[in-house]
Amino acid sequence: MTQLYSRWGKELDQEAVWQEYPRPNLVRDSYFNLNGEWDCCINSDANVQPDEYNKKILVPFSPETVLSGVEEILKPGMYLNYRKCFRLPEGFVKSRVLLHFGAVDQECEVFLNGVMLGQHKGGYLPFCFDVTDVLQEDNVLTLRVTDETEQSPHARGKQKVSKKGILSSLFYTPQSGIWQTVWMESVEEEYIEWIKITPLYDESAVRIRVKAAGVQETRTAQITIMEKDKTVAQIQAEPGRDCVIGIKDFRSWSPEDPFLYDVRITLGKDEIASYFGMRKVSVGRDAKGILRFFLNNRPYFFNGLLDQGYWPESLMTPPCDEALIYDIKKQKEMGYNTIRKHVKVELPRFYYHCDRLGMMVWQDMPNGGGAYNMAFVAGIANFSDSIAREMSDSNYRRFKREDREGRRQYCRDLTGMVRHLYNHPCIAAWVPFNEGWGQFDAGWVTERLRRLDGSRLINQACGWFDQKGGDMYSIHNYRHGLTVSPQDGRVVALTEYGGYAYPVQGHIASKKKFGYKHYSSGEALTAGYRKLIEEEVYPNIERGLSAAIYTQVSDIETEINGMMTYDREVDKMDLDTVRGLNQELYRIFDKVNSEGDK
Repeated sequence: MTQLYSRWGKELDQEAVWQEYPRPNLVRDSYFNLNGEWDCCINSDANVQPDEYNKKILVPFSPETVLSGVEEILKPGMYLNYRKCFRLPEGFVKSRVLLHFGAVDQECEVFLNGVMLGQHKGGYLPFCFDVTDVLQEDNVLTLRVTDETEQSPHARGKQKVSKKGILSSLFYTPQSGIWQTVWMESVEEEYIEWIKITPLYDESAVRIRVKAAGVQETRTAQITIMEKDKTVAQIQAEPGRDCVIGIKDFRSWSPEDPFLYDVRITLGKDEIASYFGMRKVSVGRDAKGILRFFLNNRPYFFNGLLDQGYWPESLMTPPCDEALIYDIKKQKEMGYNTIRKHVKVELPRFYYHCDRLGMMVWQDMPNGGGAYNMAFVAGIANFSDSIAREMSDSNYRRFKREDREGRRQYCRDLTGMVRHLYNHPCIAAWVPFNEGWGQFDAGWVTERLRRLDGSRLINQACGWFDQKGGDMYSIHNYRHGLTVSPQDGRVVALTEYGGYAYPVQGHIASKKKFGYKHYSSGEALTAGYRKLIEEEVYPNIERGLSAAIYTQVSDIETEINGMMTYDREVDKMDLDTVRGLNQELYRIFDKVNSEGDK
């Protein structure tokens, strides 16, 4: 295991695995981390007894992963049981104690000292319990987890238990259970529960709402905004109400200059730290009247990679914080400014690093629903893009969304995802559906998203089964020559393309090798990529193309179409060439827009 960590200059320490603060957008000085070695067992008995725990597992790695030490798949109908014994540090308890789970896949029941704290459904979002009244000096925390993967309508992303058919390579090893940090914090009786920060770019201001818990009387929160160590604004705000704070001569946030303002908020004895970036994403017309994406009121080309967030030793859980940073920095080094986080909600520290390093994120909602008919969702779209774009997604049976409760769960998860990630300036767009996987009522879902967050772009139906809404005309193109034209009311975006494959010997995870076009060397792959960019991306910029997302960051299992190998040890293309092509792309885009100003 130590060797698996070495590429990031860090060794695996079971007593110090994933100790970084897990919620960088709302930091409190109280923090007790429960990651590390737990007891576990997998069986078919829902009423497992404590003496039946027969394995050790390294949390927060799922039992299917190498780093967990278990390497066993939790199959539908089985139960994954966890146990952790712990004592809180002396002096830790203030008034209340909260127990946090970063994410548990898919459904779980949580018990502390034999008392059931509650249940949670959905594998991608955080949840917590107030455990004050059941704490003891010696504590026993237990979980009972089930994961039906594609046999339930819950969000599951690329996870699949049964992989069959020509397109089975698009799906990956399923994982289950705890896969993000488990931690505790102690708070005052009156404390800040969450905050909502909205930059008002055109008003030179920021809007902040503080949600408080336990407030028994009229109480105000003090909000202080700082530029490095200098206070630039301070205001008293009533919890539960929006307050608008002016910021004179503010400094904008962008991938080129990711400047962040610090925020301190106090409520009685409680104090938290946060941050925000002053930026605006919007749609507007360039001087020629073509619709473009805008960042901070200027035309902006979103140029990035599809990022699925998988690692060979740990699947969806990054092996360490340094691994997240490595991937983001590598993409910036190659000259990209955008990541499309594909059908996965990442650890909060991923978005924090994108905020501070300067990387825009297009955030997918993880897909769910029934088992997809790939002959329909993939076959029709590849046969005829125009036919796919005319199909209504109100046919729940066709799109595998017949389960009403599953649709309701999707909406709850979508709301939770937006609230969870709302404060991160890196988030530029929401992507509620991808390629018809569990898609339904996209027009209504888009309206719901607008109400939740009117400050970001929406890619309503990414790639296929266009319902004519959202902010972009989304194109997935892997096999055909591309010529775009301006679209009425929406910006043209190439949201997936490329997928060129090259197997690097000694760095391949599977005998099966999937990609859309195959090369036998890094030189040939680089040349093919150059031709693709020069022939299909550059010429379309003048025609209205305003975004391009290449597939993908790294190889994943049977897919060998990454810019890096799955283990991140080999860059498959010449990085200087890639960086030069990206610089030329930005030059062409700026030239097209500047010519329109003449």
